[in-house]
Amino acid sequence: MSDEPQSSRPGNESHPTDGPEHAECDPLQDSKAEAAMVARERFGPAGEPVRDVSDPERKRMNRRELLKLVPVVALGAFAVPKFQQGLLDRGLEFGDWASAKLFGRHRLAETFRNNDVAPLSRFPYNYYDVVAPEFDPATWTLTVAGLVQRPGEYNLEQITALPKVVQNTRHVCVEGWDVIGNFGGTRASDFLRAVGADLTARFLEVECLDEYYESIDMATVLHPQTLFCYEMYGEPLAPGHGAPLRLQMPTKLGYKQAKYLDTIRVTNVLKGGMRGYWEDQGYDWYGGL
Repeated sequence: MSDEPQSSRPGNESHPTDGPEHAECDPLQDSKAEAAMVARERFGPAGEPVRDVSDPERKRMNRRELLKLVPVVALGAFAVPKFQQGLLDRGLEFGDWASAKLFGRHRLAETFRNNDVAPLSRFPYNYYDVVAPEFDPATWTLTVAGLVQRPGEYNLEQITALPKVVQNTRHVCVEGWDVIGNFGGTRASDFLRAVGADLTARFLEVECLDEYYESIDMATVLHPQTLFCYEMYGEPLAPGHGAPLRLQMPTKLGYKQAKYLDTIRVTNVLKGGMRGYWEDQGYDWYGGL
C-alpha cells in the first residue's frame, strides 16, 4: 500500500519457559532462530531496510489496535460482547465522518528542508509476500476507468509529461514510525483533469499489480500535495517503494498510499467488500492525519 505501507509492527515478545527442560540448547531451534534473524535483516534494492511482517503480527493489527486513532469509541472495546462489534463499527464510522469534516482541502501538510530528509537507505518499507510484483516497464500502463471523459491506458511517459511537483514530506505508518522523505510526481488533480474526470465524484478506487486495493475520498485526491509519485530522491521509484507509480499523500496514513498502481476508477459507489485491503479487515477507512 503499502507502506504501505506500505507500513511497519511489534512482534518481538518473549515467552517464559515452562521448566528446566527448556534450558538445554537445541541445534534445530538455534538454526531456525538464526534464519529468522537473517530474514529480519533483509534489505531492498537501494539498501533500504525491509520489514518482515509475520502472520501473528498481522493478526494483532485489528480494529482494536486502531481505536487509538478514534479515542471517542474506546467504550466499545469494553461493551457487552453482543454489542461490542456494533459499537466498534459505529465508532470507526464516526471517526471517518469527523476526520472528513476536519479535513481542509487547501490546508497543507508540513514540508521540510532538504537537510531534514532521511537518507533513502533509511526509508523503510514492509515485506509481505514479495518485495515487488513483476511488470515490464516498457509495456506498463495505468488503466483509467469510471466517471472520466477519456478512459483508457496511459503510459508513464504521458504521466511524466504533466507538471512535476517535488516535495519533502513526512510519511507516517500506523504502526508508530514515521520518516521524512523526498517525493516527485504529478499532482493527482492535474492528471484527473487531463483525463476529464468528474471532480464532483465521491471516490477514487485504486487497484495494484500486487492485488492490493484502496479507495480514497475525492477531497484528499484533489489536495495539492497528493501525488501520483514516480520518483523518490530524484530517481525513479525502486521496486520496493512502489515502482512504477504509487500514491503519495502526506495527509494520510501509510496504508492508504497504495503502491504498484495498475488501475484507477473515479466513482460515486465503492465496490462491495473492496473499500481497502486493510479496511476490509477492520482498519479505519479515512486514514487521515
